[in-house]
Amino acid sequence: MEEAERRENAELARLKAEAAQCRRCPLFQNATQTVFGEGFAGSVVMLVGEQPGDQEDRLGRPFVGPAGHVLDGALDAAGLARGAVYVTNIVKHFKHEERGKRRLHKHPNRDEIEICRWWLDQELALVDPKLVVALGAAAAGALMRRRVVLSRERGRLLRLPEGRAGFVTIHPSAVLRAPEAEARAKARAGLVADLRAVCAFLKPQAEAAARARG
Repeated sequence: MEEAERRENAELARLKAEAAQCRRCPLFQNATQTVFGEGFAGSVVMLVGEQPGDQEDRLGRPFVGPAGHVLDGALDAAGLARGAVYVTNIVKHFKHEERGKRRLHKHPNRDEIEICRWWLDQELALVDPKLVVALGAAAAGALMRRRVVLSRERGRLLRLPEGRAGFVTIHPSAVLRAPEAEARAKARAGLVADLRAVCAFLKPQAEAAARARG
């Protein structure tokens, strides 16, 4: 690991510790803890979801609940190792409402997303991914700073406002929400296909980097 990468990983660790005390918006009040991103500086791909869910809130790690298991399986099928990507969310606290013993997901509003964007911008700067993959329309809209319609923009290369390469696919929770086994299988296959397209985009860059190293 190069010295610059060590410094950036140390900065990520410092940022995570700082985010653990975040009081920038009211969402911290009902959350168990901050759920910061996970991965390393220099990761070529950053996967960005909307917000942590119930299990993520309890465990303090992104994408470790049912949707996370779907994502892990899709990454494996596409040939992307979970440890090789950086995973995070637009919002770092679990927004929910309690209904009996259940805690039901609620979408963060525009103000909450904008306030929490401060953390994501720093993650992007430190990780410096070659490609940012938005998982779901909510994450895509926050990253693109405009409304994103998945049916129009899914699966193709986009340019984020700050100039980074972006890509949009479904959130893995969409696989779980599909009503029937056949629909779930189709949704999962589509997610895997999108992640394989991510690999195809990255392959020429990896080969060029290898040639540059001699």
